[in-house]
Amino acid sequence: MKTFFLTFIALGGFAVAGQFTVTESDTEIVIKNGPTPVLTYHKGDVLPPPEADPAYIRSGFIHPLHTPMGGVVTGIHPDDHYHHLGLWHAWVKGEHEGKPVDFWNLADKTGRVRFSKVISVSNDTAKPGLVVEQEAVRYRDGKGGDPVVVLREELSVTVQEVDGAYELDYDYAQTNVTEQPLVLPAYRYGGGLAYRAPLDWNKVNSDYRTSEGKTREDSHLTRARWIEMHGPTSQGKASVTVLCHPKNHDAPQRLRTWDNGKVFLNYVPIQETDWEIPAGKTVTHRYRMVLADGETTAEDLNNRWKRYAEE
Repeated sequence: MKTFFLTFIALGGFAVAGQFTVTESDTEIVIKNGPTPVLTYHKGDVLPPPEADPAYIRSGFIHPLHTPMGGVVTGIHPDDHYHHLGLWHAWVKGEHEGKPVDFWNLADKTGRVRFSKVISVSNDTAKPGLVVEQEAVRYRDGKGGDPVVVLREELSVTVQEVDGAYELDYDYAQTNVTEQPLVLPAYRYGGGLAYRAPLDWNKVNSDYRTSEGKTREDSHLTRARWIEMHGPTSQGKASVTVLCHPKNHDAPQRLRTWDNGKVFLNYVPIQETDWEIPAGKTVTHRYRMVLADGETTAEDLNNRWKRYAEE
């Protein structure tokens, strides 16, 4: 097990945050702020609940994710969608070598995303984090066998504390390492960034709010620079806001949200128009998450997005 120690200093707007630790084991990379967890990235395969199809086993995602007070703001393996895994990404409706491929819906057994290797673990005093390689794999037989790596991904995750909230950068580059394009027809969800909130967030105790003033009732299929989701934790009310970088494909990207009371978000780069990742080419995706305790204001989130957009 490897442990790296970090100490924040008050500089350039960064709050004093005490001592951060980054610990790597055979199965996980964990970042803590003092004794309080921040996030866990899963290198090893995580089993689904016993009642679920074993095909839902997966690596290469983040859960749990915490606010500065320690409240958990992600959920995993809900019985309505066993493939929802806290914070993750995967393309849904794709075509490669003339065959359909779905890296998201694991029970279909046409594809999946998996952890490959650790590139680096950072002990930077301003931004602790990790860089890992992941693989988007297609099964040639369409039944979970004969795998071929279609996309090789470099995922970078960093955390800093700014004005009392965590800002988590989730950046990844996808390179098509095959000789054929990955065709991505327009579809209502997939790709980008996906987030599942705690499973006890519901229509009474939670809601969405977007940069355009939309909520649970009317945010689905709309575009937004940022979207906030809030609800209860063991440490009180908390919020998760996702900022979409303006240089992302089709930014500001369209949203998939739910109006049934459960809280799920997907920033979708292909909701309106087709796209493809040509053979040998690389595409990049950038998102920032703001993890806060208590209330947030639209003014604060707009300021954070503006600063992010100008970086």
